[in-house]
Amino acid sequence: MAIEKNRASQIQNIKSKRIEKVSVDELFDGISKGQYPELAKGITLIESTRPEDFEMANLLLTKCLSIQNSSLRIGITGVPGVGKSTFIESFGSYLTKMGKKVAVLAVDPTSSISKGSILGDKTRMEALVKDPNAFVRPSPAGDSLGGVSRKTRESIVLCEAAGFEIILIETVGVGQSETLVHSMVDFFLLLKLAGAGDELQGIKRGIIEMADAIIINKADGDNVKKAKLAKTEFARALHLYPPKENGWIPTVLMVSSIESSGLNDVWSLLKKFFEESEGNGHLSKNRFEQNRKWFEQNLENELKFRFFKNPHLQKDIAETLLKIEKNEVSPFHSAKLLVKKFLK
Repeated sequence: MAIEKNRASQIQNIKSKRIEKVSVDELFDGISKGQYPELAKGITLIESTRPEDFEMANLLLTKCLSIQNSSLRIGITGVPGVGKSTFIESFGSYLTKMGKKVAVLAVDPTSSISKGSILGDKTRMEALVKDPNAFVRPSPAGDSLGGVSRKTRESIVLCEAAGFEIILIETVGVGQSETLVHSMVDFFLLLKLAGAGDELQGIKRGIIEMADAIIINKADGDNVKKAKLAKTEFARALHLYPPKENGWIPTVLMVSSIESSGLNDVWSLLKKFFEESEGNGHLSKNRFEQNRKWFEQNLENELKFRFFKNPHLQKDIAETLLKIEKNEVSPFHSAKLLVKKFLK
């Protein structure tokens, strides 16, 4: 335990030194000019959990929000092993070859035991990392639910300020509970595998009905026949759900990330979606909803932070936890009492 704490302290010290080398104005100037090192430092700043960095992070976000950039925010999810990273590298390279600037925010699962993350997405996207029109940033999920990092929304703002036209958000990939990303993107892309029992998920509510498109990945070699069958099954399953509010009808496509086949169909579908969404006003309405949920999330985080850092409650919280451990008090009732004291 002492070794883990010491290691965490060393990592935090390294991060803090990186942040303190430049001012907010210097960071913003570099980000607005599309400089990748400054963008990386800016994201490190907003991800910092040090209270002394909060003011700088908020100031940087305010400056970046002043830059208007009509980027396309695309969430990409799917169970582990479905090939999200391979698809993103293949699709990202397809977009950069057309002259598009692509940012990838890849969220890596965090261990509940060691609190560490591998952050190996750059290794798996070796070609895209070297692409001058692409920026790949892995971040730990931490204790955030929904498959995304606690600061994913803020990272999107910085990437937009840096001039990226398309932002791909790769989620942790945990299954039906991975829905938070839906509230921060314009288009929700769900990757599925053929012949892996995934067809059953097509009739389950949750993440499936949120999808704006389903991609049957790894449709190559001996798997093509299974992929076609899976495409038919999911297409049938989608008819079980009512039409989306914006009138969009989700489509099922087949893709081979290794062979780079089907990527043109994905891009054509995305262009159609954004053209229709801008035309019927859904895109602007959705962005308003994203900002509203961003506000609510930050409000919850701020209240939670102030509650646990309140010096007048530290003793009460410690004593309550001991009583709960001994089953002397109800966690529900104790929480209500502490919140009532906090609000006085």
